[in-house]
This record gives sequence, structure tokens and C-alpha cells, in this order.
Amino acid sequence: MEYIRVTKENLDAEHICCAISNNKDVQVASKKAWLADRFDDGLVFLKSTERGKCFIEYIPAENAWNPIDAEGYMYIDCLWVSGSFKGHGYSNDLLNACIADSREKGKRGLCILSSAKKKPFLADPKYLKYKGFSVCDEADNGIQLWYLPLSDDAATPEFKACAKHPRADAPGFVLYYTDQCPFNAKYVPIVEQTAKENDVPFRAIHLRTKEDVRSAPTPITTYALFRDGAYLTNEQMNAAKFLKLIS
Repeated sequence: MEYIRVTKENLDAEHICCAISNNKDVQVASKKAWLADRFDDGLVFLKSTERGKCFIEYIPAENAWNPIDAEGYMYIDCLWVSGSFKGHGYSNDLLNACIADSREKGKRGLCILSSAKKKPFLADPKYLKYKGFSVCDEADNGIQLWYLPLSDDAATPEFKACAKHPRADAPGFVLYYTDQCPFNAKYVPIVEQTAKENDVPFRAIHLRTKEDVRSAPTPITTYALFRDGAYLTNEQMNAAKFLKLIS
């Protein structure tokens, strides 16, 4: 398998794996705009040269769009290998490339979100354990921070206090989301409209800056849905799924 790093210079020409379409597609445009603003913060997007979901996205933890304290670490936004790409060792290739790059940059280690049991859009805990990661912190909703130290003096990363007890201080449905995930550009407006048509209290909070996400009341900021204050899910949904949920 050959891999290519997406940069400012080739961003327009390359597909971004998690949303494969043309640049006029709202999901692609949203994700590429978000990436363009993150490259100067040290973000790396490494992907297969073939079209499909086979990529890793990571960034220095100080610039991560998550409420974590992990000074000197590299934070993995997403490691996603699916479909026909699974079972060929490509996840290992991508993770090893991230580890090598992190060592070269003098990072203390890597960290990534997961959970005790596999959840949609989160790293597989069984794979992380197999690769030497371990849990270093856990929020009340079961979302875990895993880490792989690369030096003996590496401090243990942790969630910021605001994220350890996830809760939305409003009745009805409250959604926190960012443009880091391209699916939000399509599905958040659909859920908003569905809620409006069914007279369901719904508020979407679009986290637009690093300062917003690092003070958010949830360890997952790409998509975190709450109902009457309690955390529900990090999985995007269409109108049918949302109607099923409210019923």
C-alpha cells in the first residue's frame, strides 16, 4: 500500500477518505476548510493513495480539539481503516508512521479516545491494548482516554475537569459538534429540521474554535448528543434514527 500526506498544497486535489466526493459537496467542503485551518497547528493527515477509508489524522495534543491535558503528546483524532482495506495490516502501517513521526518530533507519547467496549467512530479498545496503549482517564459516560508513552518521563494525560462529568445544562436535546467530522455538515441540519417539525426541544451548539472545544462539557466534541442533561451518543443520525430516538 502507498500512502500520501495531505497538505495545504494538495488539499484541493486529494480525497479525504471520510467523505469521498467532489469539493462542492457540503461535507467535503466543511472538512477541507477545517483541515486547512489546522495544518499550521501541526495537524497531519496521512492516507492511502487509493480511494476509500484508510487514513490517520493526528495533531499535537496542545492543539487538539478535545478538552484534554496532555502536554508534549500527539493526539490521534482518527485512525480509520474499513471495507476492503481491513485485514491487511494498514492500521499498523498508519499507526507506526504516526509513532515514528512523533518520536522524530520529540513527543512524549500518543493519546486517543476510546471506551471499554467499541463505540462508533472511536478507536477499538482491543486494538489499542494490542498495540501497547492503556487507559489513563475515564469520564462518567464511559469515554476513555488511552495513551502510549514514548519516553520514561512521560506524564499521564487526563481529561480537563469540564469533561470528566459530561452534562448539558438545558432541557430537551442539546448537541455539541464541530466541523472536524464531515458528516455533521449534512446530518446536523437534518436533525435540527426534524426536531423543529416535531416540536421537539433541540439546541445545536457549534464549537468553532479551539478555545470552545477545550472548555466543552464533554470528552467527545465532534458530536455529543444530550437529552435532558444526560449524555446519549456520539453517533450521527439521520431523520429516521432521530424520530426513533424521540419516540
